[in-house]
Amino acid sequence: MRLSVLDQAPITSGSTPQSAIEKAVELAEVAEELGYSRMWMAEHHGSDSFASSAPEIILAYLAARTCRIRLGTGGTMMMHYSPLKMAEVFKTLSALAPGRIDYGVGRAPGGDQRSIYALSQGNKPNFDQLYDNLEVALDLIKNTIPDNSLYRYTIASPENVTLPEAWLLGSSGDSAIQAGRMGMGYSFAQFFMLGAMRKELFDLYRSSFVPSEFMAEPDISVAYLVTVAETTEEAEFQAKPQDIARIRLNQGRMEPLMTPEEAEDYPLSDDERQAI
Repeated sequence: MRLSVLDQAPITSGSTPQSAIEKAVELAEVAEELGYSRMWMAEHHGSDSFASSAPEIILAYLAARTCRIRLGTGGTMMMHYSPLKMAEVFKTLSALAPGRIDYGVGRAPGGDQRSIYALSQGNKPNFDQLYDNLEVALDLIKNTIPDNSLYRYTIASPENVTLPEAWLLGSSGDSAIQAGRMGMGYSFAQFFMLGAMRKELFDLYRSSFVPSEFMAEPDISVAYLVTVAETTEEAEFQAKPQDIARIRLNQGRMEPLMTPEEAEDYPLSDDERQAI
C-alpha cells in the first residue's frame, strides 16, 4: 500500500496563515524523508480556516524543496478556471518537476457563495459543463486538438513535456464513472464523506475505465482523516480539534482549528459528544 498526504494548510487558533503554509513545506520535506508516495494541496477560498487558496503555486515551491515525492492538487477546483489555463499551469509544473506532478481536479467550489461569484467576476458560475471542460483540459495537456470550437485553434504551452498523472476527486457514482471513462485516477474523499465509501463505487470506476495517456490501468486513492501518536490517549487528545471542526462544519460554521488544549476545554453538548 502506498501512503500519501493531503494538506489543507489549516490555520490553527493563535497561529497565522503564513505559518500554515510554512508547515506545509515542512510536511512535504518530512513526508519525502519518511518515504510517502505523494503530497497533495487542497484549494479553499474565502476561509480563515485554511491557507491553501493557490495550491499550484505552493506545489512549485514544494517541488524546489523536494527531490522524489510526487506533488499535486487535491484538488484544483475546475469550475473557476479555463481549461487552457489549467493545462498550461500543470504542463509548466510538469516541466519543472518531470514525473512528479499530479493534476488532481474536483467539481466542488471550494468556497462560499461570495467567493464563487468573486472568482467568476460576478458571472453565473459554470456548474453544467465541468466534465466537458475537463476533457478539453486533458486534450490540451496531451497536445491533442480538442473537439471544441473555442479551444481547437490554440496550443497549451509548454508543449511536449512529461505528462502529469490525472486524477478526479469524487464521492459519487457519477464521478467514478467519469474518472474511468477519461482514463484518470479516482480519489475518494472519505475524510469528509464519512460512511459514504462503498465497494460498488470502485467497481463502477474499474468497469468504466478506458486506458489513456495519463494512466494505463485504473488507480484508486482514498483520503482518510488520521491522527497518529505514541498512545491511544495522545491520539484522542490530538484528534479532538478535528472532531469539533467537523461538528462546526455540519452546523455551517468554518472557523480556525482549535489547539488540542482548547478542544479539551471546549464545552460539548450531549448531541455533540455523540457525534464525536
